[in-house]
Amino acid sequence: MNRKELEQLAHDWFTAQGWEPFPFQKQTWTAFLQGKHGLLNAPTGSGKTYALWIAIVLEYINQHPNYKSKPTKGLLAIWVTPLRALSVEIKQAAERFVNDLDVPLTVGIRSGDTSAKERASQKRKMPSLLITTPESLQLLLATKGYDKMFKNIIGVVVDEWHELVANKRGVQMTLALSRLNTIAPTMRTWGVSATIGNLDQAREVLFGVNKERLSNSVLIKAHIKKKINVLSIIPETIDKFPWRGHLGLHLLEHVIPILEESQSTLIFTNTRSQCEIWFQNILAKHPEFAGDIAMHHGSISRETRLWVETALREGNLKIVVCTSSLDLGVDFAPVDTIIQVGGPKGVSRFIQRAGRSGHQPGKTSVIYFLPTHALELLEASALIKAVSNTVVEDRVPYLNSFDVLVQYLVTLAVSDGFYPEEIFPEIKSTFCFQTLTKAQFQWILNFITLGGQSLQAYDEYKRVDIEPDGKFKVNSRAVAMRHRLQIGTIVSDAVLNVKFLKGGYIGSIEESFISKLRPGDVFTFAGRQLELFRVRNMQVLVKKSKQKNAKIPNWMGGRMSFSSEMSHLIREELYLLNSNEKQKTKELKALEPIVIRQNRESMVPNSDEFLIETFKTREGYHAVFYPFEGYFVHEAMGSLLAYRLSLLHPISFTIAFNDYGFELLSDQPIDIQAVLDNNLFSSEYLRSDLEKSINASEMAKRKFRDIAVISGLVFTGYPSKSVKSKHLQASSQLLFGVFEDYEPDNLLFQQAFTETFEHQLEEGRLQLALMRISTQTIIWKSCAKPTPFSFPIITDRLRAKLSSEKLADRIRRMTIQLEKS
Repeated sequence: MNRKELEQLAHDWFTAQGWEPFPFQKQTWTAFLQGKHGLLNAPTGSGKTYALWIAIVLEYINQHPNYKSKPTKGLLAIWVTPLRALSVEIKQAAERFVNDLDVPLTVGIRSGDTSAKERASQKRKMPSLLITTPESLQLLLATKGYDKMFKNIIGVVVDEWHELVANKRGVQMTLALSRLNTIAPTMRTWGVSATIGNLDQAREVLFGVNKERLSNSVLIKAHIKKKINVLSIIPETIDKFPWRGHLGLHLLEHVIPILEESQSTLIFTNTRSQCEIWFQNILAKHPEFAGDIAMHHGSISRETRLWVETALREGNLKIVVCTSSLDLGVDFAPVDTIIQVGGPKGVSRFIQRAGRSGHQPGKTSVIYFLPTHALELLEASALIKAVSNTVVEDRVPYLNSFDVLVQYLVTLAVSDGFYPEEIFPEIKSTFCFQTLTKAQFQWILNFITLGGQSLQAYDEYKRVDIEPDGKFKVNSRAVAMRHRLQIGTIVSDAVLNVKFLKGGYIGSIEESFISKLRPGDVFTFAGRQLELFRVRNMQVLVKKSKQKNAKIPNWMGGRMSFSSEMSHLIREELYLLNSNEKQKTKELKALEPIVIRQNRESMVPNSDEFLIETFKTREGYHAVFYPFEGYFVHEAMGSLLAYRLSLLHPISFTIAFNDYGFELLSDQPIDIQAVLDNNLFSSEYLRSDLEKSINASEMAKRKFRDIAVISGLVFTGYPSKSVKSKHLQASSQLLFGVFEDYEPDNLLFQQAFTETFEHQLEEGRLQLALMRISTQTIIWKSCAKPTPFSFPIITDRLRAKLSSEKLADRIRRMTIQLEKS
């Protein structure tokens, strides 16, 4: 068949379904059949899966005209997805097309959820089309004879590329692609992306710096305006002194009519603890939803998550309270309403979640924004405008992630081994390692074979052997097994399995939470009240409890910060608070009580102004600053300013911060005039002052733990016996100290500092924020008492010291006192 005839096959199939292919789908079929690589950018729910699966099947028919009488065995295509939850839907889409066309191709899934029996079956006979994750693909590269498995691949599709491009999983993926491109030189590489600002750079990260591949690639955009209807749930009364302690539950009754009117609703929360709290409160106050409501987050057992996903797909659930575990989601059509509880911190995340409803071409997505406190209405107003104007964030790619490279080279050495002179050009062709020097590569080779300069006396760090012909190979079965168990770049706090004393597995919970509990304590998990019996062999043994008061687990992933785009949008809304009523959205108008009180006590800054407030309470002397740049930038800026102030006058501070600003609290008056006179917001000497102000070495130590795990310097343990997080931390800190004292040019040691400044402290954003402040007029307001803007920051600081009940009582007293005056 020629290309036109092949494309007609697809067109006829669409017609048989009662559909009409979009132009972007037809463009993708054509480009793929022409042998091109590409990046497909299309909104969620527009049919991206059919654009590429069909292209792959058409190319197979093209290459094998006698496919019905002489079917081909072996792996033909790989579809990589960052979320296992997506796999089932992708599999169903692929099977639907090949079954209808009677093409003898099989579809399989390989991920962490795949059973040992299924993996063994795949080893004997790989499916034609394999759906997998970046980690599982690396495990396949660690299999002996992997080159024979991959040699006939037609194409690799990397789904949700925007979720991978800005993290180490993306680096891991591009290294795998560099190997597959050599094994199967005619293979087409395609990325699929929804919401991303820097599309051209995302394409460059996917294809690397290989000019030939880049020039033979296309960027296909789906010109489909996805209609998203954003509706704010605005409180009837606005607290003049807002705080985030009630997690939006004060608006629960506003949500009930939405739930009742919708066929199915996803309630997105930002953290797992918030997810648990909302689930419990809905059931407690509206038991009529029992049987129609479920919960979905990453710590719940796989069986429960799969049950929830299937029930959603089949329309058997009315409400699911979830976290980002369903962000990229499950491609189910039935969901017609989304509720976002609290600010999502980024435009892309909000649009992605909105796209879970109306998840079909031409359908309108409906998302409600529920503020957890009044100031989040600024975010609601900003998001409505961003969605309307299709404003999304850039994703910044990683460079020189040496820990991922170390892991990748050991992976190759575990399977068939590698020759450095063959692998080096492949690695250099990736975006992340385009500046890799031969000296750095040689250091990494020495590191995996000898342990580097500092560790060469210890045999446990000599993982890879150099064979007589120069091949680098892992010959130790123990090293190979430990490495396979640790493949991946996602490093989290150690987790413990939660199990009933008499019964089954419930889910996993972070050790940092359980370590604070004693036997007999009751906590809420997976929608149940559980009493801790004991912790044994990395298992939390529990029994059911009828006690109403329970502790809510807190997960380390709960700390999120505004994206740079979100910060900019929120500042624009902030500056509109002083404008005339015509320029204000209904969300901004609702903030009028706060604006009036804020202007009475202090002021609301305009675009050319930067606000500093000072006041005294029984706690001490407060100075509060409002950059509106997000949690991470404020953490760094607060420490920087405290350090610079201490150079002028000996003084110590307690620092608190949230997404709106930061507070310096001292037991002596803070000289704000010195801040103004000495230009303490200068961006000069930023790196050196930051290093001194935040104890960069301590932060780098924490960052180094992840690097040590990824690079295999420390072992996280076997499935039935994980190493405790405190032991991992101790081991990694010991290694950090060795490198600090004896090998400061160690690439992994240096990487810890680079990541601390570039990714955790967001040094680049901090510099831009300081430059912006330097162009504004700094307004210092000496206030008699805390203001509405400062109140959320003060209460966030108190949260670290007080239990939830005591905090609520304390804030109630504070609010009454402030309202009186």
